[in-house]
Amino acid sequence: MKKILFIATGGTIASAETENGLSPEITGEELTSAIPEVKEICEYDCMQLCNLDSTNLGPKHWLYIVEVIRDIYNSYDGFVISHGTDTMAYTASALTYLMQNLDKPVVITGSQYPVGAENSDAHKNLRDAFTAVCDENLKGVFVVFCGFVIAGCRARKMKSMSYDGFYSINSDNVAEVRGGHLEYTEWFKTTLIKTLQTDDGDFEKAPPVFYNRLNPKVAVMKLIPGMKEDVLEYLFTKNDAVIIESFGAGGLPTSDEYDFERVIQKANDEGKFTVIATQALLDGTNLSTYEVGKKFRDELSVLETYDMTIEAALSKLMWILGQAFERKEVEKLFYTPVSGDINIKV
Repeated sequence: MKKILFIATGGTIASAETENGLSPEITGEELTSAIPEVKEICEYDCMQLCNLDSTNLGPKHWLYIVEVIRDIYNSYDGFVISHGTDTMAYTASALTYLMQNLDKPVVITGSQYPVGAENSDAHKNLRDAFTAVCDENLKGVFVVFCGFVIAGCRARKMKSMSYDGFYSINSDNVAEVRGGHLEYTEWFKTTLIKTLQTDDGDFEKAPPVFYNRLNPKVAVMKLIPGMKEDVLEYLFTKNDAVIIESFGAGGLPTSDEYDFERVIQKANDEGKFTVIATQALLDGTNLSTYEVGKKFRDELSVLETYDMTIEAALSKLMWILGQAFERKEVEKLFYTPVSGDINIKV
């Protein structure tokens, strides 16, 4: 029987009604007591890392989670993290980059309704998370929600209250939890698993790597029609990189009333980075499609997210800028796939 560590961080799943609305009040021990059947599939210990609404979780908590898992990694067969849904995709993406070459699963779950609420999804999601973490084939960081197993760097919260709140963006799910076991998708069998294997088909023999540095000075700017370059210029005074959620396949205004070129060139000269993403949920960017994109890619060497999620691009940049500073190295790392996070269009 596998030995699992359950790490509780708070969130809706652990919330109770207060005079000020829902607030995390329930401990990890109380959460697991609500699903006694888990004792039939594994042994587990509980750790209360914090008890926060996930709105209050950020980079320092990501590093804390990594530190905890790193220090006791060899004592457990896998890890389940309960987490608020609002920033779960950010945490899952960050952990994907901060913990690489894992030969064990780290599964993150939560719920749209508190564990004590009528018809809560907490019980199912917790059972499914423990089922997934005990599967022999799962290695790496994943979100388990509403019966679906999603690669950590592909997950996004799509619905604020519905049970099926999380979707896998620009890739299939990894698996589905059915009848107490995982049924893997073809995407996992043909695509994701290849990123975990050597050329001869064996799983990567490199030891797990745990990173302890992030650069949180990365911002996201949503471009809107008529927005001037001074917004971007201000963000660069506070950050080392800015991801611009642009329109469609990607691009920035180039008419005479805008001067984004000047701002980006200045950022380049200061050793800072501009990344073009898209507000379109699916398919990703392709800056070579239109002049308004190709100009910035060819003349100013902006990066683009291709089919990465914003959550993945943000946390990947934080991780990269915590390790590398030379422009060529940053660019190389950004475009290097990690756990199936990016599919570059050539």
